[in-house]
Amino acid sequence: MWFLKRGWRLRLLQFIAVLGSLWMLFLLSQLKTGRSAAYILRYQWLEYTDDDESPEKVCNCSAILLGEEEEIQQSKLLSISKDFQKSTQIPDEYYINATKDCSKFKTSRKYITFPLSEEEEDFPLAYSMVVHHKVHNFERLLRAIYAPQNIYCVHVDKKSPASVFIAINAITSCFPNVFMVSKAVNVVYAGWTRVQADLNCMADLYNTSTTWKYFINLCGQDFPLKTNLEIVQALRSLKGGNSMESEEMPQGKKGRVTNVHKVVNGQMQRTGKTKDPAPFNLPILSGNAYIVVNRGYVRSVLEDKRIQALIEWAKDTYSPDEFLWATIQRIPGVPGSTWPNRKFDMTDINAIARLVKWHWHEGSEGSLQAVYPECKGHHVRSICVYGAGDLQWLIEQHHLFANKFDADRDPIAIYCLEKYLRHRALIELV
Repeated sequence: MWFLKRGWRLRLLQFIAVLGSLWMLFLLSQLKTGRSAAYILRYQWLEYTDDDESPEKVCNCSAILLGEEEEIQQSKLLSISKDFQKSTQIPDEYYINATKDCSKFKTSRKYITFPLSEEEEDFPLAYSMVVHHKVHNFERLLRAIYAPQNIYCVHVDKKSPASVFIAINAITSCFPNVFMVSKAVNVVYAGWTRVQADLNCMADLYNTSTTWKYFINLCGQDFPLKTNLEIVQALRSLKGGNSMESEEMPQGKKGRVTNVHKVVNGQMQRTGKTKDPAPFNLPILSGNAYIVVNRGYVRSVLEDKRIQALIEWAKDTYSPDEFLWATIQRIPGVPGSTWPNRKFDMTDINAIARLVKWHWHEGSEGSLQAVYPECKGHHVRSICVYGAGDLQWLIEQHHLFANKFDADRDPIAIYCLEKYLRHRALIELV
């Protein structure tokens, strides 16, 4: 400060003293809450607070998570307001520009860039993330699950708009452990390429790192229901096992695997031909696209000759992602697998991989026929896109992730869930 005039030096010193006093008052007020000085200095800035410039902050997330109907209804009214919807949307161009300064981007978006515990650091995870639109959704998902010890492969559909690819590529370039898949494909709904996208990421993840313990595949509209520590603890409790839906194929779905299908004008259609039986007389099980599997399972997918033959056989079936993983899970010798006998069947409700509300399984509270309460958001292809009113029920479930969320339709659901998860992650450190 020698280069300043004496009067200005005095004012600057007084200003610094005032700032110091204000900081000490703030520190003392935080210490009264039971938080240590070390916590405040290292972790306080990572909390999502009402000081953040988020339009959703007008909502009372605590009340919403407790299921208070008045606050949930207010959030519904807010979500359908055009002005509010416009204020919450983040264009692809924002991410393209913001990531030009990666350090600033990660700080402003409050990414956790260091392991929060030794337990998490010693149990790295591998994620495949298959995305085709809604960059805003993707980035909030990545932020919610990001940890520096984990590794992330991102597959962007080849037919996605250029701005989606450029924005997601820009985001991934800011992190040493997040990368774009080496070979992207044109994903067709219910077609083989949906599986191929995950297979390509599986191979990249397996070959990139030898340390990760479990593989989890996600799509861009998933969101976690647990913190990274809680996910690690849940996976440890599997004791090397895998978790996914894997049960007897319903009669109504058998045509998907007994008839030959092909892509016609971007859609899967039957050809009228009958398929040969599965190789090695493997029983075909029913499941879904989402899995939680150990490293050995992934190695088997990439190297086991029985599975390679099954993969080739499955390429002209309908929606192979809804039976392939489930079938592999019941092949003897696959690490973490279970016996193909029906006694070992696992439903999506009992598995921890993904919580999906199907319209035909919903019902009123107390209904003995219903699997879960009615959707409080809206439906797309008979799947509930969660609203804020679903949150209380969601956070009570044992699943690691839920599907679907849409930041464009109900940003409050994601906002309150990510705020809840960040609080749970940091409260363990107090």
